[in-house]
Amino acid sequence: MGRIHTINLTPEELAKLAAMTRSKVAALRDVRRARIVLMSAQGCANREIASKLEISLNSVSTWRRRFVQEGLAGLQERSGRGRRRTYGHDMVEAIINTTLTTTPKAATHWSARSLAKQLGVSHASVQRIWAAHQIKPHLCKTFKLSKDKHFAEKVRDVVGLYLNPPEHALVLSVDEKTSIQALDRSQPGLPLKKGRCGTMTHDYKRYGTTTLFAALNVLEGTVIHKCMDRHRHQEFLKFLRLINRSTPKGLDLHLIVDNYATHKHANVKKWIDKHPRFHIHFIPTSSSWLSMVERCFRDLTEKRLRRGIFRSVMSLVSAIDEYLEALNDNPKPFIWTKTADEILNKLAPLYARNNIKVNCETLH
Repeated sequence: MGRIHTINLTPEELAKLAAMTRSKVAALRDVRRARIVLMSAQGCANREIASKLEISLNSVSTWRRRFVQEGLAGLQERSGRGRRRTYGHDMVEAIINTTLTTTPKAATHWSARSLAKQLGVSHASVQRIWAAHQIKPHLCKTFKLSKDKHFAEKVRDVVGLYLNPPEHALVLSVDEKTSIQALDRSQPGLPLKKGRCGTMTHDYKRYGTTTLFAALNVLEGTVIHKCMDRHRHQEFLKFLRLINRSTPKGLDLHLIVDNYATHKHANVKKWIDKHPRFHIHFIPTSSSWLSMVERCFRDLTEKRLRRGIFRSVMSLVSAIDEYLEALNDNPKPFIWTKTADEILNKLAPLYARNNIKVNCETLH
């Protein structure tokens, strides 16, 4: 074990290092070095820093030692025998600012070649600068913030059931996977072999659809399931009766469901009123990530449906039943780890940035 260098920062050094970590134009390596020093000053061990920043232990030790010996100057890149920079800091900043704050004519985002042509540099240089600053204009992620007026209250209710389920009760995440298609490919695909992945045609033949009703037992990881032809309140009532028959009579049932109209139908409410052990908990609108059974649906799609060949609805239903029965034979429950406060604190800045008001005082 090498010597661990203790770091005590002056207010000026702390301010400069913090500014470096927030900079949008600083090189990624400079940001990483600033974080190493800041975490060291907070008392973090080298191994902990290396793990959190996903870098080598030797790198942490090197930059920690250089800062102790030379201060902020020790974090700067040293001149060596390698090739000198083709473009200076001003051009790097121009490339970054142009990418982040402007769009090209008749396009939604810059490509490396279009930006290179605009600024008179090589496209390879643009690619290197983008990579160094982790800028990816060709990628775009989707998101949706719930506008439910009772968002915070519903999050606390549902997450509370996941983390602290009531005694003498079962918590079930209930939902429907609708319009599952029985598809057959138009031509046989090539099998998997060394050096080549399996293949399947892009076009297909349809043989009908089914709807999967599922209730995930949050504690055990087992699934109560039933495939039906339609997706109405009548089918949902049939599924509720199946849940009633399939669970111990002495336990209360807390069902976490989404806001689909079927779940709020007058006949469904009447049935719930006649069965007091059933308690319905609605997740906020546009918040399917709070429904744990959605994770089960994802696994079903990835492992059994997406590459499946089904020449009838009956064969599709048989495949779904086979998968879920195998899951019930060896259940592995999904473990919810985030508290409601952690979720709300993370979402609060997004709501503020998008000027969406949903009990904002409860999101902090």
